[in-house]
Amino acid sequence: MKPNGRDLALAQGVALRDKVLAPMKSTFAQKDEIIDLLGVCLVAGENLFLLGPPGTAKSALVNDLARRLKCRSFEYLLTSFTEPNEIFGPFDIRKLREGDLVTNTEGMLPEAELVFLDELLNANSAILNSMLMVLNERVFRRGRETRKLPTLMVTGASNHLPEDEALSALFDRFLLRVKCDNVDPERLPDVLHRGWKLDLGLVEYTAEVSVDDIRQLHALMPEVDLGPVRESYLALVGRLRAAGIEVSDRRAVKLQRPIAASALLCGRTETRISDLWVLRHIWGREEQQEIVAALVDEAMKEWEIKPDDHPRANARSEPNPEALARDLETIDEELQAGANSEPDQQQRSLLADQLSVLTSRSQWVTDQDLRQQLQEKIDLLWQKMEQPGDD
Repeated sequence: MKPNGRDLALAQGVALRDKVLAPMKSTFAQKDEIIDLLGVCLVAGENLFLLGPPGTAKSALVNDLARRLKCRSFEYLLTSFTEPNEIFGPFDIRKLREGDLVTNTEGMLPEAELVFLDELLNANSAILNSMLMVLNERVFRRGRETRKLPTLMVTGASNHLPEDEALSALFDRFLLRVKCDNVDPERLPDVLHRGWKLDLGLVEYTAEVSVDDIRQLHALMPEVDLGPVRESYLALVGRLRAAGIEVSDRRAVKLQRPIAASALLCGRTETRISDLWVLRHIWGREEQQEIVAALVDEAMKEWEIKPDDHPRANARSEPNPEALARDLETIDEELQAGANSEPDQQQRSLLADQLSVLTSRSQWVTDQDLRQQLQEKIDLLWQKMEQPGDD
């Protein structure tokens, strides 16, 4: 990096936040959280998974980011019949006649800096191994052909979570996950207004940040000091594991990257407790979302707000009453299943820890009637906890 390169790269982190991500938030209604996570994954060089139904602007968000960065993008809707040629390109016929198996990748995934794979979990075994290498190592391998990819970030999307173990390995390569739903009814006028401008091509795009600027931020990653958050991070990983959230050693190591990326987006090479906000998005199942958010917010509760904290850190995640009710129902089902078999004290202890977290979380529900309904369900569950043999 040239003299002053470090300061220039730091400035580009702030520029990405203020001149790329902020205008995106003005273009899309109620998608701020997703846009912030796109920025974090872009800087971290990691992958983002969007969970939600069709028509919720998932591909539009990635395409909009690609236009603002003036970079090459690739988008594809996967089906169970998708073949590798459709993703990576066909074999070059001219080379094939000469006996060489060389892929013609023009306009395909191996040439793109931003990749969006819709209905990702429809991937079949024919493309699974190649896709894992793309996600993990940014490498394309086909036969004897191996090439390093320019990919900055892969965004995957689906309206469901994986059930097959092979697809779980694919899903695991998406370090952060976020829900992408239809907007609240009161925000629909915003959607119509902003969507109309986007649909008519009335949104102006200026290249404030380039692909090279993003790569400079990647090069700056080793200079980020994780020391200030190390102790809190270790304690949080321990609490997440104790609550039944799977955080493997590999993921624990990788999750330091988005924490560092949060700092870089704020023009800092020193992390803070506030940068732990990204860990709200490491759930693996829908019923884990409220538990994870509560534990992360608890870990962040004593941080002192400063002007150059990431704006998402101060946007305390609001409890979702429906998600809380779903989580409580899952605990109830687990208790019912345990009542019909030999008591598992370790499992009951785990459920009690989860229920404690949800009890605390439910107190932040603003609707009084909904809060009361949740509390009644919680009280019943605590009674079942205390009477393991009488369910």
